[in-house]
Amino acid sequence: MMLNAEQSQEFEFRSADFHAVRTRLKTIAGINLSESKDSMVYSRLSRRIRHLKLQSFSEYLRYVDTHSEEHEEFVNALTTNLTSFFRENHHFDYLKDYLRSHRRPLKIWCAAASTGEEPYSIAMTVVEAFGKFDIPVEITASDIDSKVLAKARAGIYDIKLVESLAKDIKKRYFHRGKGKNTNLARVVPELRQLINFRKINLINNTWDLHKDFDIVFCRNVMIYFDKPTQLQILKKIVGHMKPNGIYFAGHSENFSHVSTLLTPLGKTIYQPKA
Repeated sequence: MMLNAEQSQEFEFRSADFHAVRTRLKTIAGINLSESKDSMVYSRLSRRIRHLKLQSFSEYLRYVDTHSEEHEEFVNALTTNLTSFFRENHHFDYLKDYLRSHRRPLKIWCAAASTGEEPYSIAMTVVEAFGKFDIPVEITASDIDSKVLAKARAGIYDIKLVESLAKDIKKRYFHRGKGKNTNLARVVPELRQLINFRKINLINNTWDLHKDFDIVFCRNVMIYFDKPTQLQILKKIVGHMKPNGIYFAGHSENFSHVSTLLTPLGKTIYQPKA
């Protein structure tokens, strides 16, 4: 395990420690951590070791094993949350067209809410399609990371993340901060109220969710799981969808190995097979 000299001075980090971290992350969250992520693991877990006033990675791993409440901090530290408003814009164009042709009560699930940009993009698209905030659509947004969910619920973002949006979208859905908060923007309360944020671990045996979702966004999540785990999760997701539902996947995800579950409708857009 090669780490720079400064890192090596603080905590010993052996290959066995890294592989033990990978094993625990797979067990707790189903996530397959790349062999190349040793420096990231050292950097992020070192903060927890300092915070807990422990002396080594091996001591921290024993702590994880004996304190189940640390599992959440462990997973939060090692998950990456890269997102933006209206990422993969063609999905939101498709969603708007779908909503305009299916003007009825609908249920939408965003299965990887992260810090909230994706579910708020969904909510904005729904409001735009119906032309009002009083919509017949239920939006559920979930994530395994409690800290990013807290940020998502707050709906407060650096103004730089909002500046690239169209002027009318910014005006309708965001309030700019004043005084010391002038570099921040907050999602309007009418939009925040449309989303039910929930903590859900996708590898859990059961999810406390509806079983009749019309639309599921589960984008750039499956890349963190091996193929057997992907199949297990996808079977459960399809089991929570209506037969004619729409599944939006990430641009880097390939579902050729689950062709018995999903039928392609377009670019990274699928429908459950009957």
